[in-house]
Amino acid sequence: MKDGIWLNEPKSWSWEGEDLVVETSAGSDFWRETHYGFTRDSGHFFGICTASAFTAQLRVRANYETLYDQAGLMVRIDERRWVKAGIELSDGRAMLSSVLTDGRSDWATGPYEHDARDFHIRATVADGVLRLQSSHDGHTWPLLRLAPFPKAEAYLVGPMCCTPERAGLAVRFSDFRLTAPLGKDLHDLS
Repeated sequence: MKDGIWLNEPKSWSWEGEDLVVETSAGSDFWRETHYGFTRDSGHFFGICTASAFTAQLRVRANYETLYDQAGLMVRIDERRWVKAGIELSDGRAMLSSVLTDGRSDWATGPYEHDARDFHIRATVADGVLRLQSSHDGHTWPLLRLAPFPKAEAYLVGPMCCTPERAGLAVRFSDFRLTAPLGKDLHDLS
């Protein structure tokens, strides 16, 4: 994972072995237009260049405390075409959250029924399709989202975190894996 590049490098980050440890800056966010009317491209993203088809997965550990605290995985083509997915604090609880942006952002959430302080997130992109999965243990991967996603010759993929309402969310990213697309059946949860 160490061969990535920062988009909006946080003031505080370090490597602890293979783990990337980040502390978010105030007002960091990724969003385009929908509902709120603003565009923000100030979130922290450590992108690793990949081919046109891949599976990426990541373990994320953080203590979410404030509205919109978030951490997870991002797949990005440019500032107008990207997806972020992970845990986000909303309505007083940890939610599985994904924002798919193709010109404008959408937002999908659902309650996370496990310990949000330690979870895994996986994205598979192939043939214009995005498949997002989450896991509480790194072994069972239920579907989070299936959506069309813009085709590109290459993508950036990697850890993402934001705190629109504050600074100081400490996040530990580990167990990053980047492989060819898994090619598993939609209901194969392994």
